[in-house]
Amino acid sequence: MKKIKFWPRSLRLQMILMMLGTIILVQAGSLSVGNYLKERYTEDVVISYLSTSIRTLRAAVSQVPAENRAKFIEEASQKKWRLWSRQLPQDTRFTQSFRSTPADQGRSSNMHGPGRDRHDYPSGDIRNSLRNLINHLNRELNDGTRVGLSRGEEPRIYISLMPQLNENDNTVIREWLVIPLDRIEPPNIEAIIIAWLSINLLLIALAAGFAWHITRPLTRLKTAADQLAQGRPERVTPAGPTETRVLGESFNAMLDALEEAKVVQQTLLAGLPHDLKSPLARMWLRLEMTDDLSLKEGMRNDVQDMQHMIDQFIGYVRGSDPGTYTLAKLELNTWLDERVSSWEGAGSPVFLKHMPAAKAFVNADTLALGRLLDNLISNALKHGKPPVEVDMQMENRQAVISVCDHGNGIPPERRTEALRAFSRLDSARTLTGSVGLGLALANSIVKAHHGSLELRNSETGGLHVKITLPLVS
Repeated sequence: MKKIKFWPRSLRLQMILMMLGTIILVQAGSLSVGNYLKERYTEDVVISYLSTSIRTLRAAVSQVPAENRAKFIEEASQKKWRLWSRQLPQDTRFTQSFRSTPADQGRSSNMHGPGRDRHDYPSGDIRNSLRNLINHLNRELNDGTRVGLSRGEEPRIYISLMPQLNENDNTVIREWLVIPLDRIEPPNIEAIIIAWLSINLLLIALAAGFAWHITRPLTRLKTAADQLAQGRPERVTPAGPTETRVLGESFNAMLDALEEAKVVQQTLLAGLPHDLKSPLARMWLRLEMTDDLSLKEGMRNDVQDMQHMIDQFIGYVRGSDPGTYTLAKLELNTWLDERVSSWEGAGSPVFLKHMPAAKAFVNADTLALGRLLDNLISNALKHGKPPVEVDMQMENRQAVISVCDHGNGIPPERRTEALRAFSRLDSARTLTGSVGLGLALANSIVKAHHGSLELRNSETGGLHVKITLPLVS
């Protein structure tokens, strides 16, 4: 399935956009339905009532004597309307609708006189809003009644009180009901738009708050998962909807299970070497008491291998528990130079290739970091080929320590496996007493110091172990 190019990958943004789109679609549908009802129902009802009112008014006025009609109109409308009893002014635009024959309709369609053409009113004039209403009203009043809009500066509506069957004889019409429109103000569109925008902004804010409420527990879980991957597990507080609460509880249960397994592993690794020390000591004693030199030499090598395995177990248990670390500010330049010099002083082919002039400081446990470097150098000497080169660089507020040998390296497809505990890449390592804890211990120590360890090939083809540690001020 092809992905949308500009669709955000964040769940929070996706939820906000989806809710915003839903709001827009619902409002568009509501406006469409409202407009349909307005055209199909509301306007029809208004036109029907207006036409009925006009017929009723015309019938009532026809019962009043001619000399009293103007006064009757003023009293009935509380002096808001008035009656014209003279010739209609020339600035009036009117449309007549009456029952006619097809021939009359033909003559009407060919008529071009004053007031028959479309007139444009100033912007904001209420007559712009009433134009369609007048047209619908004239079509409804099909008994000869005329309804018209004035063209002058003063907006007015003219309604003929007596039906006129001959549209060309305007001089016969003497009485028109005049309704001033200057007191009627068109709806305030700006206020409506501002209210509509305010409601939309409020809905968007509510959508953003809802999305934040939903995704905040997921963000916390993601942070906790990252910390777990870095060797710093931290429990989360279940929050949000039921699904995210259950997910948080499951995550905490997983942490508890991992912690329990870790405790069992550390107990096993710590207890086993301790239990083996006494039999091993007795073996050393019996070995020294024997007189068979060939047997003595073979047993000595086996016991040394067993002692080496036990030391690896003990070192792994101590080094893989960050709770036992005592972190302090450490000048890495001097410390690294001293560690490499101690190997050189012991006659090992280990060399410090490069050291930056600037001082590098890290938060580290000196014993754990020393165990890390010694482990890597020892591993390079045993499983690679000398010389072993140690290098230090400073990149992007990080200290980068490299340990390289001149052996055959580790194939890329097996490097992840090499970092696992009890992983031995070749069966020959069992002859040297290796149990596959060296690189796993190094990786655990680096993670406990908030750093990273990477395996790669060196320029000479050997194994290149790259350690990155964050610098401090």
